[in-house]
Amino acid sequence: TSLIVAISATALVLIVSIPAAYFISRYRFKFRGAFLLLVLATQMFSPTALIIGIFKEVDFFKLLDSYIALIILNAGFNLAFAIWLLAGFFSSIPAEIEEAAMIDGCTRVQALRKVTLPIALPGLVTAVIFTFVAAWNEFTIALTIMSSADKKPLPVGLTTFVGQYDVAWEYLFTTTMIAIVPVVILFIAIEKYLVGGCLLYTS
Repeated sequence: TSLIVAISATALVLIVSIPAAYFISRYRFKFRGAFLLLVLATQMFSPTALIIGIFKEVDFFKLLDSYIALIILNAGFNLAFAIWLLAGFFSSIPAEIEEAAMIDGCTRVQALRKVTLPIALPGLVTAVIFTFVAAWNEFTIALTIMSSADKKPLPVGLTTFVGQYDVAWEYLFTTTMIAIVPVVILFIAIEKYLVGGCLLYTS
């Protein structure tokens, strides 16, 4: 469950945040500054403070105890940060590079895919790390809307080893180690892109 939710939420965040951040960085529309502040303000709301409204909304759409609800909610709470982060990276990339690519025959989408996204790779990697780890560690929402034992993610499942009078330490420590493994693998897999992008950015 944790892998399904974390990977799906990360993919959903990237699919939505990339075009949104690109539009914000390239087009100077009216109230652009206010819109960016609104996007940033949504990051201040804690899931715990909104949990009653979230539960009622999920129940209204008949999505309690479903992966879809957990994926959408995790993506929603991490989307604002990803848009804000990627908009900054896209803004730092000169638009003239894309214009040169379009003169050579690229469309706007092709210029974004072949030119802008490779340059903004450090930002994409950061957004992936932030979203994946946040979705992987999310506890409150999963505890509230997931009831089936086989659908509960790892952070919620860990609490089952803590009883009123006893703690199953051997199972708790083993499961905790298992929960760390995917995050470590993710960091190892994308470390070279993050470090390489940081060196390029600072130089």
